[in-house]
Amino acid sequence: MWLPPALLLLSLPGCFSIRGPASVRGREQGSLTVQCRYDPKWETYVKWWCKAAVWGSCQILVKTTESEWKKDRVSIRDNHTSHIFTVTMKELRRDDADTYWCGIERSGIDLAVQVVVIIDPENLLSRTIANSHGGFSSGSNVRTHYVLLVFVKVPVLLILVGAILWLKGLRGSPRSNGNSLSKHTCPLT
Repeated sequence: MWLPPALLLLSLPGCFSIRGPASVRGREQGSLTVQCRYDPKWETYVKWWCKAAVWGSCQILVKTTESEWKKDRVSIRDNHTSHIFTVTMKELRRDDADTYWCGIERSGIDLAVQVVVIIDPENLLSRTIANSHGGFSSGSNVRTHYVLLVFVKVPVLLILVGAILWLKGLRGSPRSNGNSLSKHTCPLT
């Protein structure tokens, strides 16, 4: 009997024993964190993080031999209590953008889930800010500035301009001579 590939995967034991995000984003020169969850029965097994478009040719970058392991710019930590292992990549470069795999080492075929890492290039504005401050400005500072600009500074400026135009309109309009008011008011008797 023929099964579509997706249904075939569902029939494999342990197929959903490990879960991770489909993709994660990080900014060039920044860092990113990936959390992969696993079933409790895999608690004592070695976890790993590798890089390759095809799982079969995956080059393991780090793996847990104890609770935490660091190598160059990549670290991995296994939290047995919450059944999550966390991979952190620091000082991101554009060439870090690729397909990676969260995996669990076991006899036979390892368990793994694919994670696509996307690296956003450092923009010109953050480079300019970094140069003007004599060092690197974090992306979150730039983001905070834009949030303040869009949600606080621009609306306040628009309110002030509107108030000025409204006041200017009141001063420039001819004052009524009172005839129109007397038509709408009750006469005093």
